Amino acid sequence: MTNSVTLNESTGADRQGRSMPRWLWLLSGYLIAFVLVALIWEGSKAIFEIPDYKLPHLAQIAEAFVRPTPKGPVWLVLLQDAAYTAFEALVGFTLGSVTGFAIAVLFQRYLPLRRGFLPYVIASQTVPIIAIAPMIVVGMGRLGAPPWLSKSIIAAYLTFFPVVINVLRGLESVDRDALLLMRSYAATDNQIFRLLRLPASVPYLFTALKISATASIIGAIIGELPVGSTRGIGVQIVVGSQYNTFNPGFLWATIIMAALLGMAAYALVALAEKRIVKWKREE
Repeated sequence: MTNSVTLNESTGADRQGRSMPRWLWLLSGYLIAFVLVALIWEGSKAIFEIPDYKLPHLAQIAEAFVRPTPKGPVWLVLLQDAAYTAFEALVGFTLGSVTGFAIAVLFQRYLPLRRGFLPYVIASQTVPIIAIAPMIVVGMGRLGAPPWLSKSIIAAYLTFFPVVINVLRGLESVDRDALLLMRSYAATDNQIFRLLRLPASVPYLFTALKISATASIIGAIIGELPVGSTRGIGVQIVVGSQYNTFNPGFLWATIIMAALLGMAAYALVALAEKRIVKWKREE
């Protein structure tokens, strides 16, 4: 018995000694993924003879990041524009999330309101955002609103729908026995909402927020595409597409910066979920 315990302990220690740190596993995974993408990218370009203006070499994209401009290197210019887009998206994300959460609560509390307006909420997402974005930008400009506000409204438009649907589902997902128990103790609707429905909706809320975080970035970029915008990563995408033939690497550099911005937004919400949901479970 003692020998078997000693053997198990030594085996566990050997495994721990041979195991790689978590950060090293993640780094190795990222490196492997980058190598595979690079091989597929350059291999496809060589096999199918794709011209540079359609698919530039990875070296051209890297060179575009460090190319000097009157405002500094390209990566610094893109970073500043990405920060401006992130501000627009953050405002829209906040507005859309708060509005969506309030609508979901109203739909849960008042069934006639849900039956009357939920179809319109769903139908609102069938309207192409690229069609209404210019109208919002021009309309808000004529009202004298700050230039970033119209982009934030577009971001909020793409943000509120996932929040409405997921939070509504979360509020309705309470255990039936727990609900009956609360009612047997004569709990009010506000007490049931605060103690039962709201905690049950937290995982659904964060699922919606992770979707909305990336959608808000897309909305802000789409709002920057109409003529008249001077700042933002969307403006740089338009500039890159205009000069794509002469400088194909710059367009892909802007696309990579936009993708990194979306990934960062998703990661921040995922980190908040990990902290808050863990705290809820411990509580």
